[in-house]
Amino acid sequence: MSDSSGAAPGAAPYPDKWPRESGTPIVEHYHTAIRRLVAERFAASGKTWQEAVHDPALELTRADFEQVEADLLATGYRFEMSAVVSRQEEPDKYKAPAGPVDSGSNETDEEGRAVVGSGDNVFRAKADVSGTARFVSTVETVMEMLTEGVPAGTIAIIDDSGGTLTAPIVGDFAGVVCMGGTIRSHLGILTREYGVPCLMAAVLDGLREGDQVTVEYSKAAADAYADAESAAAQRARIIKTA
Repeated sequence: MSDSSGAAPGAAPYPDKWPRESGTPIVEHYHTAIRRLVAERFAASGKTWQEAVHDPALELTRADFEQVEADLLATGYRFEMSAVVSRQEEPDKYKAPAGPVDSGSNETDEEGRAVVGSGDNVFRAKADVSGTARFVSTVETVMEMLTEGVPAGTIAIIDDSGGTLTAPIVGDFAGVVCMGGTIRSHLGILTREYGVPCLMAAVLDGLREGDQVTVEYSKAAADAYADAESAAAQRARIIKTA
């Protein structure tokens, strides 16, 4: 909203100076709800905009934001978790991790090997990486690897894009495949800084614990601004080798 020195008491604030469609439904919901709430309180206050913006009585409260969230959840929307603990503490607010599917109809690569997934490459590695797929999604698994060591050649399959769960051992992985987030997620940043090849937003089909895989980490890094068609063409494959 913008201001006008000549606004009469009770006048509604101006809309966005540069109105544009929000990038996601959740952003649109929050922006719309906050704009409406501010406009209603401003109109009811009888103040000028200059007076209203400095009036503590018109400040938005925690209860206001909790109501906006409650209204969103009432539509059936559920948040994507970035940390496992989020769903553990508030299961009614977050989607359950999708996990890998097993369609039984995998595509094959040039050598006839099953392609069991794909994802967005965080950075371009010097070479593809082969190793053992190991699912790392619980504190217990992380503690075991922390105390006993991460097995050599581990390609960690993770659903916690926040990086909090695996941060203590992420540098010991041969590679990471995350089933959530984007290349801008905290896990993507951590793996890039540690120099550990990583795919984000991975979709898996038929991948199981202990599978031997080769991940195309040598493909170009994903473009965060690419359109859907270009982004799909850039995705790196996960190929089952044994």
